[in-house]
Amino acid sequence: MKDTLIELISKISSGCMGEDEIARVADEAAQAYADPAAFLAANPDINYDESFPIPLGEWVVVGSLPETVLFQADTYMDLFEQIVQSFGPDVAFNIKPRQLAKVEPLVALNRIQIQLGSMNKEMGGYVLMDFSQPLDDELQAVLVYGCDEARVLELAATAGIHAAPSLNAMRAKG
Repeated sequence: MKDTLIELISKISSGCMGEDEIARVADEAAQAYADPAAFLAANPDINYDESFPIPLGEWVVVGSLPETVLFQADTYMDLFEQIVQSFGPDVAFNIKPRQLAKVEPLVALNRIQIQLGSMNKEMGGYVLMDFSQPLDDELQAVLVYGCDEARVLELAATAGIHAAPSLNAMRAKG
């Protein structure tokens, strides 16, 4: 499980997390998956209980991702604002978050995906991917390189963590 988690976290963090940090998170999450009671006993400061809709190991992964990797928001405008900020001021975007304020969610998500797909062409662009189950926000997503999309879906499935390309998931719901 640890190797799966290391590869998964490496691919969704796209260079925003160091190898040591990734290995630490994967190790803790693997322990939490293997023996939740022992993990909670060894980490009494962890704020988790059985009422959470995701397993403890998944909760450790999600809770350990920095805000430059895991984007959480209630609107696509706010989600896109976080994405823009994660790239920093040197990266230009063709659309502005406020342009998403008054459009339908599917239109907003499509615009975001078109913008992200046009970036970093040598890696196949970026794919906005729903990740895990949102606990406090309506939307929870990560960015993955287009060339890594299939592998990320495979790794997430192996780890038992929900992952789906956001645009495809919304179209399937619609």
